[in-house]
Amino acid sequence: MSEKLYDSYLRILKLLWEYGDLTAAQLSNLCQADVGWNRNTTYTVIKKCVEKGFVQRIEPRFLCHALLTKDQAQAQEVRRLTEQLFNGDHDDLIAYLKKQPCTRPFA
Repeated sequence: MSEKLYDSYLRILKLLWEYGDLTAAQLSNLCQADVGWNRNTTYTVIKKCVEKGFVQRIEPRFLCHALLTKDQAQAQEVRRLTEQLFNGDHDDLIAYLKKQPCTRPFA
């Protein structure tokens, strides 16, 4: 899958990864509480996620199921970042990350 994962798509996917399958109404309520999206905005983003193949719409209750796993999304975005900023060279990405200071302690 090579479609770009916009922040709005990731917001929907993160909720599905965290809670499991949710109805569009449940997603709308969560997005309203988290970021102030109205129902139309949430439904539009869900529709785009379905069109891109990130989410499956299951009837009869407009149940949303993530088709893209968190691991797949992370791998896709790391590949995209590596291509854009490091000419596809993963070693350059790793070398860059090793030079960066740790901003938060590990548990």
